[in-house]
Amino acid sequence: MDAEPRKVLLVLHQEMSNPGRVGQALAALGFELDARRPMCGDALPETMEEHAGAVVFGGPMSANDEHLPGIRAELDWIPTVLAAGKPYLGICLGAQMLSRVLGGKVGPHPDGMFEIGFYDIVPTPEGQQLLLDAPTKFYQWHSEGFSVPECCKLLAVGPHFENQAFRYDGNAYAIQFHPEVTSAMMQQWTRRAVHRLSLPGAQCRRSQLAHASSYDAVANRFLERFLPMWLGLDRAQRATTEAPPPAGGRGSVA
Repeated sequence: MDAEPRKVLLVLHQEMSNPGRVGQALAALGFELDARRPMCGDALPETMEEHAGAVVFGGPMSANDEHLPGIRAELDWIPTVLAAGKPYLGICLGAQMLSRVLGGKVGPHPDGMFEIGFYDIVPTPEGQQLLLDAPTKFYQWHSEGFSVPECCKLLAVGPHFENQAFRYDGNAYAIQFHPEVTSAMMQQWTRRAVHRLSLPGAQCRRSQLAHASSYDAVANRFLERFLPMWLGLDRAQRATTEAPPPAGGRGSVA
């Protein structure tokens, strides 16, 4: 039997983007990180044979920006991951693109609200295992939200943009919030886009930095639990632990 691939595809949307805590956690689990930037001209793989899963991160684009070649390429490619049955994780823009691919809609808040800062995330009954620390706060940075396609399960909600997480077909997840953002990334984002911190619903920089130390541990615990489950590592470990011994009960000789 061929060994399972130990490489995860990371789809990023700007030249200087990095996968933050998600990349750190995947590397700690022993996975090689294969970063691709379609918006910068990188090609996406034709199959998922060499990858254990795919994470599509956020970006300043909209999932409705089909005129952008990179966004069009990703919308066309996401069904490849789903058809292969490989784990998919969409974060913010990546979540919105999954919604669109599955027949959902993406658009701005009806009252012109933004979520930039830390906001409450509350699990639905189906999402209790996803968010054991909830209700709690996660970092957000977005002006658009997604609808939950009929084929999906709503997992978490929020006070401004109601739909915050959903699951499709067992191992495809969409989350609006940003567990990958480290304190260093937050400081960089709030410096580079300080003009956005005065938008309706956005939190000031001081408030965001004050909350960071309180909720860093929450994001770390979420990823430590979620990523092994998402990649099926807990199932593989149980299968190994519960497997019967070889005939004779003494194992095998190399």
